[in-house]
Amino acid sequence: MYGVRCEIYTDHKSLKHIFTQKELNLRQRHWLDLLKDYTLDIKYHPGKANVVADALSRKPKGMVASLISTNPYLLKELERFQVEMVLPGQEPRLAALQITSSIVERIKQGQQDDSELRKMMKMVEEGSVPELTIKDGILKFRNRLCVPKNPELRKELLKESHDSMLTTHPGSTKMYWDLKSHFWWSGMKRDITDYVARCLTCQKVKAEHQKPGGLLQPLPIPVWKWDHITMDFVVGMPRTQR
Repeated sequence: MYGVRCEIYTDHKSLKHIFTQKELNLRQRHWLDLLKDYTLDIKYHPGKANVVADALSRKPKGMVASLISTNPYLLKELERFQVEMVLPGQEPRLAALQITSSIVERIKQGQQDDSELRKMMKMVEEGSVPELTIKDGILKFRNRLCVPKNPELRKELLKESHDSMLTTHPGSTKMYWDLKSHFWWSGMKRDITDYVARCLTCQKVKAEHQKPGGLLQPLPIPVWKWDHITMDFVVGMPRTQR
């Protein structure tokens, strides 16, 4: 690709201005160190307009089964988790595997130890709060799991939705809407804002896009005009209209 002009189509619209952007964060500077050696034209292409599937981003069928059958380490791990391989003939196939999280059971157990949530359960039994429901022994608020007042449990949820490898350190608003679809507790938005503000990675990498406020400026002095009709000083209008 050296010495050849290339065109890159992406659904990330802001990348069009990476070469002309004035302020760059540390991550974007690393990108420019790599891209400066090439002649590139970055063009925006909406994701919904890309109706043709990208063959390079698709995995062939049977890739997981073939990888497991040739890797002894993975076979030992499957044996440790009591997962069996079904081999009809010479073709290896992976049986259905269902993975569940223990967070739901921990929330269910924590609700029994929380006095406030126990009161809310009694209100559900009395039918006084229609927004609260109990399903499979778990209290829910508008179909969201009610997280008990357990600092360790709440911190684990915040860390999983912000610092895990599947997330990209979202902001407080994006993180709030992600957690809001599944969980609820009193003061959740405040806890999310405090957690994001104390994230050291966000403070190092993310740049501030808002213009900082300057010094206070004095108000403009009104201009006095001379009215030749009434022979008096006025502020923008004749004396007869004051």
